[in-house]
Amino acid sequence: MKQLGWIVMAATLAVQAQVTTPVTPETLTKAQQDPNSWLSYGKNYFGWRYSPLTQVTTANVSQLAPAWILPTGVPGNNETTPLVYGDMMYLTGPSNNAWAIDLLTGKKVWSYSDYVPSGLGLCCGTVNRGFAMLGDRLFKVNIQSTLVALEAKSGKVLWETTIDDYKKGYSNTAAPLVVKDMVVVGTAGAEWGIRGYIDAYDAATGKRRWRFYTVPTAGEPGIETWGGSSFKTGGGSTWITGTYDPELNLIYWGIGNPGPDMDGSVRNGDNLYTCAIVAIDADTGKLKWYFQMTPHDVHDWDAVADPVLVEATVNGAKVKAVAQANRNGFYYLLDRTTGKFITAKAYTKVNWADGIGADGRPILIANREPTPEGNMTCPGLGGGHNWSATAYSPKTGLYYFSATDGCQMFNVEKMEYVEGKQYQAGDAVAVPKDPNSGSVNAVDPSTGTLKWKHPLVSTPSGLLATAGGLVFTGDSDGYMMALDAVTGKVLWHFPTGAAIRSPAISYTFQGKQYIAMVSGQNLLAFKLP
Repeated sequence: MKQLGWIVMAATLAVQAQVTTPVTPETLTKAQQDPNSWLSYGKNYFGWRYSPLTQVTTANVSQLAPAWILPTGVPGNNETTPLVYGDMMYLTGPSNNAWAIDLLTGKKVWSYSDYVPSGLGLCCGTVNRGFAMLGDRLFKVNIQSTLVALEAKSGKVLWETTIDDYKKGYSNTAAPLVVKDMVVVGTAGAEWGIRGYIDAYDAATGKRRWRFYTVPTAGEPGIETWGGSSFKTGGGSTWITGTYDPELNLIYWGIGNPGPDMDGSVRNGDNLYTCAIVAIDADTGKLKWYFQMTPHDVHDWDAVADPVLVEATVNGAKVKAVAQANRNGFYYLLDRTTGKFITAKAYTKVNWADGIGADGRPILIANREPTPEGNMTCPGLGGGHNWSATAYSPKTGLYYFSATDGCQMFNVEKMEYVEGKQYQAGDAVAVPKDPNSGSVNAVDPSTGTLKWKHPLVSTPSGLLATAGGLVFTGDSDGYMMALDAVTGKVLWHFPTGAAIRSPAISYTFQGKQYIAMVSGQNLLAFKLP
């Protein structure tokens, strides 16, 4: 008999998780001022992933050692960002699993699990990227397109809302973003011909407040950028968590590729609002502005990477800006109040565009589209920078991101849309005798000028910057490492034994600074002796 619903199990002899002071919207707005906790996917609303803690520094990071290691026991790719509040850590895992963990011992306090239905349309496994928190509640999406609220002290399900029909190709993987009294979520499924959106739900009841479609329908602005009825299967996934500016009351979210991915002949036009950043009014869900990085994308170059909010210096003046290392190989800086294009600069090998024009549109190089026999394009399908979390340090003034450097052969094929079936119409494969490599990059966010680049044989994971002058990351070979935030020099590394895809976090417990990261099925917490 199929297992239905949710299961919560208290760990043997474990006490309930303690949430002494409920998390408020003001708590989240001031999250950067709290060095002890980690309350949202990007640490603060701006998506900085910057810890102000200074116990672990460039001088002593070589002494960092494991404090405890927790085997979750759940296989699959682990891409989560843990949350920390009080004496507890809250962790999601693949296949609809989650746990509350005692910060002292690393033992599970409670466990949550929900069944994974068969027949899901998934490009990349049953991953989940983390919780959001408000009051005494935790919020997470399940892979079969539901949103669930859990009681933080027990893991008890308080409500569950269906987001969409997974049988049509919808799925959910991104950590929610709490804004005011709402839980904001994105969707996945562009490779299955869905029509993407961003949703906001009432945190108390689970009732949907608004929905912003990333692909317009008939009669709406932008529909003229879709040939025929192609908007109905237009893609535009929103599978990485956005950011929020409380002063402007705008939510910023990156939008994924159009569908089908490689065959642009069936969707003539720019295909708004795919491969773009959108700014949405938090109260209404209405579009304030958009900026499209890759019009009429045929290489699967999602613009979903976290849109990081920074204060840039442009022509000697301070500008509220949003920065993104885009999958198409260019770094972008936009005015986050208006969406006006400021600058863009290539950070990896690019052979499809000869730069970005003054209007923000790419200057295309002819004959770089996918072909039936395969056409080499740089960057490859995964892009220069994909989804892995980036970081910004107000101390160094630098923006940090991982990159994959190399090219792939893109091919295209004709494919008819069938509801619930994959609708990619092509693929990309390695270039013979030309393997890709990885790197960690640091740029001046105001100009995109590269300050340092640390090369890696394998692909790096997400990043964490700290006031101790460090940047933490990991790689697919299982090495966790700390780099000097100013120079990029490796100061410490630790072999975890399994591929690392998640970013690290930092917090304090009983007066000690910890660095935590998931590697394979294990959660590791490090501290100084």
